[in-house]
Amino acid sequence: MALLPEDIIDRLIQMERRINALSTAVNTRPPLTEITNGSLALKRQAKPEDPVALVAQLATSGPGGTKPVLRVNDAYGHEVLSDDILTGGLARPWLPMLPPQDMASANWPATSATAWTTIAQSQNPIWQPKMRLRMYTRVSTGAAGQIRVMVGGVQFGSTIAAGGVFDHTAAVTTDMQADFGKDLNVEIHALVTSASGTVYAKPVLMHGRQT
Repeated sequence: MALLPEDIIDRLIQMERRINALSTAVNTRPPLTEITNGSLALKRQAKPEDPVALVAQLATSGPGGTKPVLRVNDAYGHEVLSDDILTGGLARPWLPMLPPQDMASANWPATSATAWTTIAQSQNPIWQPKMRLRMYTRVSTGAAGQIRVMVGGVQFGSTIAAGGVFDHTAAVTTDMQADFGKDLNVEIHALVTSASGTVYAKPVLMHGRQT
């Protein structure tokens, strides 16, 4: 029988301890999909020497220093996404808000045509799968008319009688992955259904929404 070194038992015991320690570390470390009071740097795999393309940081701050705070910086250190550490909500990016609108209907987009006519139009990139549009409408005294909204060539919401309020939220794409970032064409159509008169419409709110 071959002779074994005198310390072989000690070596085996030490090896077993190290294996147990490694197993424990692997099973207890947080998953790589989570950031806990630290930061995650995303780099290009093709060239290890390339600069960091995106950095996400999660720290503890806010009221009482107990609220998680999210920060995302681009490759140049610009803060492109963050939450408000004082009240919650979104700090960056700043989202556009519609300025106060002229409430004199005589200055609104309008038509006296008795066939559907485009009286207002806009184009916006698709960032969310849904959209909400709120619009005031008017009609001249003694006249009658209708208003509808077309989004991407498809009617958005119901046709309403002029003089009412249009307020509708619905999906603007059925394939968000394919349509993301594409221009979305929004049109307001109007027509006069009486012998004569004028129909007016004024959008006062429009924004994207999540599913």
